[in-house]
Amino acid sequence: MATPVRLLVCSIGNPGPYLNTLHSAGHTVLSALANTLSYPSFQKSRAYGNGLVSTGSEFTLWQSGSLMNVSGVGLTAAWRQFQKEGRGEDARLVVVHDELELAPGQLKVKSGSASAKGHNGLKSINALLRGTEYTRIGVGIGRPESREPDVVAGYVLRKMSAQERIKVEGCVGKVEMELRRMIEG
Repeated sequence: MATPVRLLVCSIGNPGPYLNTLHSAGHTVLSALANTLSYPSFQKSRAYGNGLVSTGSEFTLWQSGSLMNVSGVGLTAAWRQFQKEGRGEDARLVVVHDELELAPGQLKVKSGSASAKGHNGLKSINALLRGTEYTRIGVGIGRPESREPDVVAGYVLRKMSAQERIKVEGCVGKVEMELRRMIEG
């Protein structure tokens, strides 16, 4: 008999005034997923690295409570707690994040060991999860024409337009499908 697979699905982004920005597209998707699945409201959890947790029948959803660039600390704590609660089940980690290289609402699934490029949130995670296998789901937010760091920072930290939000939230069904694939095989 196969061991049941449990997924800890984490989003990284920014809290507070930056919550509804392009850089927090992962949080937007996870909130929409929790709503689609009729999961309970997110609750802050000290055991899970001070992140926000919503546990349902199929997945445990976790949102980083820290700034993007240092999200590895909380995520690592959440992953350790999730593994501790495993009871012999096959635990897997999934990170949902914003992706500049994709058009708004498109998805790309990659191994966590793929290059983080300039994504400081992923760099923070990789620095602390050395050697830990995980899957990344990049949610497209598009990119400005300029690649100048200040222009890119201004772009990702601006509020999503209504149209961008619709596109980002519109990928929730694809994210759910990818997660179910991971559970099944």
